[in-house]
Amino acid sequence: MNLRVSETYAHPPEAPSRRHHADGGLVLSELNPHAVIDQLDEDSVPLNLLTFGSVREICPKCEHTHLKLVLRQNSVRMAHLFCADCESCFDAHYADGAPALTI
Repeated sequence: MNLRVSETYAHPPEAPSRRHHADGGLVLSELNPHAVIDQLDEDSVPLNLLTFGSVREICPKCEHTHLKLVLRQNSVRMAHLFCADCESCFDAHYADGAPALTI
């Protein structure tokens, strides 16, 4: 997978459900990148992802890199958290099962 990650300075609006669950930590589940990002077959063409900043959660695979929030866009099917180091994708939800990445 050949990804080029860009940061934007715009911050997404905070969802009301985030305020409700602000105390609890997130439960991360690894996602298959082919399920969330289109055009992964051509390694010669970089895929541009626009991220919306780093989150406090650390990548469970690398254990040292803060994950980045990636919202839906041209080649992204669903919002997810992304590790720029190991190129892993994660879904996030709260301990009670409520999704953390829906707006």
